[in-house]
Amino acid sequence: MDSKQLALGAAGVLRQKKGIDIVILDIAEKSSFADFLVIVSGNSVRQVGGLADDVETGLAGADAALRHIEGKPESGWVLLDYGDVIVNVFTKEQRDLYRIEQIWGDGNRIEAEEV
Repeated sequence: MDSKQLALGAAGVLRQKKGIDIVILDIAEKSSFADFLVIVSGNSVRQVGGLADDVETGLAGADAALRHIEGKPESGWVLLDYGDVIVNVFTKEQRDLYRIEQIWGDGNRIEAEEV
């Protein structure tokens, strides 16, 4: 599975599990650490944890190697590092604070409706 398919797969899991405002940013030409960022919000700390767990479970069968997990649901942010794909799960408040879409705004944006 290539990195774009992995990003699309993560977004698909998040959409099924009612993640909010799912965005995929193609940053391959702008970054040396990843090709895609997948960003999603949850309504609560509990949903943030659930969404992160769902992505991990959903991609396990896709032969995707989870390299590292950063953050905790209680902090309002969890990062799942799949190498070329980074999945960020936020509460709405933390997403507004980190503003990843603005920082990486020059990457190609794929809206959830297109996924």
